[in-house]
Amino acid sequence: MRIFKEEQRFNQLWLILLMAISMLVPIGIIIGTYIKDPNSFTLFEFILILSLMIIASTLIFTFKLTSKIDEKGIHYKFFPFHRTFKLINWNTIDNVYIRQYDAISEYGGWGLKGGSLWRKNKGKAINVSGDIGIQIIQKNGKKLLIGTQKKAEAERVLQTYKSKINNNG
Repeated sequence: MRIFKEEQRFNQLWLILLMAISMLVPIGIIIGTYIKDPNSFTLFEFILILSLMIIASTLIFTFKLTSKIDEKGIHYKFFPFHRTFKLINWNTIDNVYIRQYDAISEYGGWGLKGGSLWRKNKGKAINVSGDIGIQIIQKNGKKLLIGTQKKAEAERVLQTYKSKINNNG
């Protein structure tokens, strides 16, 4: 029995820099306003506003994509949207393979994407970085792409379970 497990987070340097730079302007405005007129808001309000801005901008770094492939099927969880694993059973899968994709043009970016809001024929995607994914096509026609940074390992484990798809579980 082979098992594939992977955890991914939004931890790309470009994203960290973008978030930091995008916070400088609003924080600068708030600090400038407070320095010019300390009565514009209380010290408590000043600290609260800055704290909320920092918390809101760093929230994305708490997101975590966890995927697992085992004898039952393909499990995935994208915290905080999913509290528990979602399971796609082998007997519901028509085809599954590793493929390269373009996150922006195919799904509108990274995160929990697709479906009714963007190129519906592509299905949904859950990804945090990169351009390699586990493409799942279910017998009911639904499509889901789960991003992976472990292409070779995912391919090996999927090959182990290919017979479960062809033999309907």
